[in-house]
Amino acid sequence: MNLHSKARLAPWSRVEIVRRILDLHQSVAEVAAAFSVSTRTVFKWLARWRAEGRAGLADRSSRPHCSPKTTHPLRVARVLALRRRRLPGFQIARAAKLSKASVSRLLRRHAARLAALSPPPPLIRHEREHPGDLLHFDIKKLARIVRTGHRVTGDRQRDHTRGAGWEYLHIAIDDHSRISFAQLLPDETARSVIAFLHAALAFFKKLGVRIRRIYSDNGPAYRSRALASQVAGLGLKHRFTRFYTPKTNGKAERFIQTSLREWAYAHAYSHSTQRAERLPSFLHNYNFHRPHHSLNLLAPISRLRLPLNNLLSLHS
Repeated sequence: MNLHSKARLAPWSRVEIVRRILDLHQSVAEVAAAFSVSTRTVFKWLARWRAEGRAGLADRSSRPHCSPKTTHPLRVARVLALRRRRLPGFQIARAAKLSKASVSRLLRRHAARLAALSPPPPLIRHEREHPGDLLHFDIKKLARIVRTGHRVTGDRQRDHTRGAGWEYLHIAIDDHSRISFAQLLPDETARSVIAFLHAALAFFKKLGVRIRRIYSDNGPAYRSRALASQVAGLGLKHRFTRFYTPKTNGKAERFIQTSLREWAYAHAYSHSTQRAERLPSFLHNYNFHRPHHSLNLLAPISRLRLPLNNLLSLHS
């Protein structure tokens, strides 16, 4: 219940007022003085109790029963009809013979902003034609675990741990196949990003995938000269997302959400080492077994079209 910030009486106080008068036989003046309210207020709550019982002591809406100056429904309908024709507020006010303030208030009340009237733009999904054409990179900061935390127990006050520090999940996901690789590293500096880049390239090389381009956000490590030098030396091209537009790196963002739900916070880990030990099995399941809606419910490894012997050797 939302009470007025300066309300003197809460519902339980009103019950106490009635109890003191009817059960303890105190005078109205004494009770009013004890609760720092007027005698008129005490009489009001006493009358409501006698008429409705305890339910009468609950808060009621302060909206008036009658509002003679309310805009007529036909005028409201006209305002909304004009808005659907994409007219601005001042033209609607002139046509409906209302003030601009009234029109603005009606448009806000009925959520009739121009942006709300237009259908959302169609969702365009881009996918590279071949594995290795584009490799998405991203980093997710994870709190270190020193004991089972509030995300699992649900008790934030008892199980919230401060000062444990952070570790960083570096991820890479192939744009075409959705095959993913990830490592937990101690930081998100250029040195860690470069080490992860080499590890990711080695992982995809083992699968027979040659990476040609990488894609990342505009974080300092990804924009560093050290990484740019490494990328050039490896013969790769580096593309960046638009600033403040994480949806342009949507495959990496989607993989991070899946990893949080199905790995990072899926079990009651008592220490970060337990979570790290489960990462390889999660990645194996993600790449070889987990169905994906974007792949017609097939696993990412199916996109590589590997011969059976090669597939079995990689699966072992």
